[in-house]
Amino acid sequence: MRTALRQSALFGFAQAQPRTARVRSSRAFKRAPLLSLLVLLAISSPRPGAAQVGGGHTLFGDLKVEDTQKVGGLKPISFDLILYDIRGGMVARQTVVVNGRYRFEDVRNGDYEIVVMMESTEVARVRVSVYNAVATDVRRDIALEWKPLIGKQPEQPGVASVAEHYERSPSNERLFHSAEESVKKKEYAQAAALLRQLVGADPKDFEAWTELGTVAFIQQDLAEADGDYQRALELRPTFGLALMDAGKLRMAQKDFKGALELLRRAVGAQPKSADANHYLGEAYLNEALAEIRQGSQAIDELNDLARQAIYYLKEALRLDPVGKAEVHLRLADIFNVLGMKDEAVAECEQFLAKKPDYPDRKKLEQYIKENKKK
Repeated sequence: MRTALRQSALFGFAQAQPRTARVRSSRAFKRAPLLSLLVLLAISSPRPGAAQVGGGHTLFGDLKVEDTQKVGGLKPISFDLILYDIRGGMVARQTVVVNGRYRFEDVRNGDYEIVVMMESTEVARVRVSVYNAVATDVRRDIALEWKPLIGKQPEQPGVASVAEHYERSPSNERLFHSAEESVKKKEYAQAAALLRQLVGADPKDFEAWTELGTVAFIQQDLAEADGDYQRALELRPTFGLALMDAGKLRMAQKDFKGALELLRRAVGAQPKSADANHYLGEAYLNEALAEIRQGSQAIDELNDLARQAIYYLKEALRLDPVGKAEVHLRLADIFNVLGMKDEAVAECEQFLAKKPDYPDRKKLEQYIKENKKK
């Protein structure tokens, strides 16, 4: 079940929708002139390591590496863990033995990435948010699976994040696949009936609860969808798909703060998911616009929301340069409103290089011609 995206606005940026739904989208920057005044300087001149309120926290956790496939060959006895502030700059670095514990002291409030390195190669990246008015301990365990790298010989193992999948009985697996086929055919009532039968037989199937929520979301039964997503997350709090879909539901309800909380967790669970990063960027942007419409004058907060939005949208592009090509248009629309014509032109050019048959190509080419420096 893949995400459907509908395009709108000046360059046709995409809004998050249920994974198989078609929902109206709006021009998010139509009423955003104030945002231009508030965030232009902050975005064009980022402040690495900008001061954050609150601090003194301890970020710690276990680094677990399992060899479920019994892969042979030499394995490292330790990994390097690097803590990065997402606004820029390394905060700390330490070496941790396999199945040992890492510990970063005096961490300030903010959003971070823990990068796990094996012999100078990145093998995992975990997002962590640390926010508390008083000093506290924040635990974030990192679980990795030792497995052969694709395309390499068995004696050349690597490390990959553990994928979350619910193991079900053969009969329930058939039910699940039948429900997926019904969704593909847009037979949503049939899909819901099959999924209810499945969770009735096995109430612990968090994947089935997630898909049941998505079917309800598609049918615009938002209360039912929310209940199903929450049930999935009660069973598996780190299930990235449920976190992402629940976050998109919050966005549809205009609850952008709620969406941010869920989508931060989604990116933390699946840091290399282009979709999760894409929707988190959208949530940050929509929260900034909501604050502006409510008359907020908190310039630092709005600056931070805008920086975060651009960061995650760019991260989605980095992770999936072709599949997320439309994000170039989203960024172009943002930069255009901010008066950053050079950046907007660059995004348009990158998009057209990836999508040369774009239906509105002439429109973009005209914009590039009018705004590109000679």
